[in-house]
Amino acid sequence: MKELNVIIERVHKSLETRTAARDRALSQARTLTRHCANAIRAIHRDERELALEELGTARRLAETLRSELATFPDLYHSGYTQDALKEYAEANIVFALITNAPLPSPEELEVEYATYLQGLAEAAGELRRRCLDILRSGHSQEAERLLSCMDDIYAILVTMDYPDAITGGLRRLTDIVRGVTERTRGDMTISLRQEQLEKSLERLENQMRMQIDD
Repeated sequence: MKELNVIIERVHKSLETRTAARDRALSQARTLTRHCANAIRAIHRDERELALEELGTARRLAETLRSELATFPDLYHSGYTQDALKEYAEANIVFALITNAPLPSPEELEVEYATYLQGLAEAAGELRRRCLDILRSGHSQEAERLLSCMDDIYAILVTMDYPDAITGGLRRLTDIVRGVTERTRGDMTISLRQEQLEKSLERLENQMRMQIDD
């Protein structure tokens, strides 16, 4: 039994170490998610410097998360960790697309390919939000550019015909992107037609005014 006690002591130490690593990872994942949300909010408010600051903090948190879980691959690939890194990928992708900057690669962000694709899919929802914000001031080429980005995202995602166990449920997200993109296209079509109608009415009003003046 003496040998068993020695074995159990090693088991206790190992499990305590893993538990501590898991607790730290959970806390870091929550903090990472919060900074990513703050970055996206700043992007929509056109607070570019604040967005970059939040993304910088998020990058350092992601690096710490990867470093501390290097010896615990199962914890690194667990749901809460990859969900936080998905938010990190999404925030960086949204920043790049909205500011028309070069798109970061999975290698640059140091995230798994499946996690990157999930972040790309969720970025489409933020692009829709941006389009609707723009349409409040009238139809514009910028809204058209963002809709084109959404089309490109869907066109890419639909080619990822792999099992959900590999992509982390990407098929469901792809269906959501399709719906979001089509709703945005419909909203923009209505906005464009309304703008055209308003211009036509304005021209008619000016013509009638000129006839009255004559």
